[in-house]
Amino acid sequence: MDETPLDDTPPHEPAPSQDTTSSHDTTAPSLPRRLAIGGAVTLLGAAALGAATAFSIGRPAASAESRPPGSTYPPTHWIPADPANYTASNRPAAYPVEYVVIHVTQETFPNTVKIFQNPAAKVSAHYLVASADGYIGQFVRERDVAWHAGNWNYNTRSIGIEHEGWVDRPEYFTDALYRSSARLTAAVCDHYGIPRTRERIIGHVEVPGSTHTDPGPYWDWDRYMQLVAHQPPAGRGPQGR
Repeated sequence: MDETPLDDTPPHEPAPSQDTTSSHDTTAPSLPRRLAIGGAVTLLGAAALGAATAFSIGRPAASAESRPPGSTYPPTHWIPADPANYTASNRPAAYPVEYVVIHVTQETFPNTVKIFQNPAAKVSAHYLVASADGYIGQFVRERDVAWHAGNWNYNTRSIGIEHEGWVDRPEYFTDALYRSSARLTAAVCDHYGIPRTRERIIGHVEVPGSTHTDPGPYWDWDRYMQLVAHQPPAGRGPQGR
C-alpha cells in the first residue's frame, strides 16, 4: 500500500448512536452523503459512471503488504478513512468476526472516498468495490470496527463491503464487480472461519433495525453466492489484518 496503515490502538466503544449511517450529513454541500439509502435521489445522473472511470487515473496501486501472508485475498488498495469515522479495536480478540455485510453506496467511488475521509461523516466501511473494473479500496483495517451497519452489535461482528452504484441502476452491478467482491468475501469468510452462506453473508437491509434497502432488488444474490462458493478454499489466516 502507498500509505502506512493506522496503528492498532486499544478499542473503545462509543454509544450506539455514534454509528449513524443514516442520520449524519457531510459538511461539504457538494458531497451529499447518501450511502446505501434506498430511494435516495442522485445528483450525478448519467455522468456518474464516467466520473468513476476517471477516478481510475492516479488510484493507489495494490500491494502484497495489504494482505495476510499466504491468504487468498484479492489485491486491495489502502485508502484510509478518517479516524473519526471508525472505532479502533483489536478484532477478533476484542469481538468475533461472524458476518459479511453487503452494501451499495448510492454514490460514485470517488465521492465515497471523500465521504469516508470527511471526519464529519461518521460513516465508513472496510472495503469498497468499483463498478467498472472491480478495483478494491480498503478504508478500515479488519481489526477495527467500521461504522457501516447502523447497528453497533453488527458493526463489531462484521466486515462491511460497499459496492459502487445505486440500488435502482443494475448496470453498475458488472461482472467485474461481482467477481472481485465474491473473491474478497470468500477470503474474508475463510480468514475468520465464517460459513459461506446467506445466513452469514447478508445485505444491509437484513441487519436488525435497518432502515436501508441495499443492496436492493437488482443485486443478483444467486449469482453472487455461486461466485463466492466457487472460490478456492483457504485456511484461516493470521489475525489482525
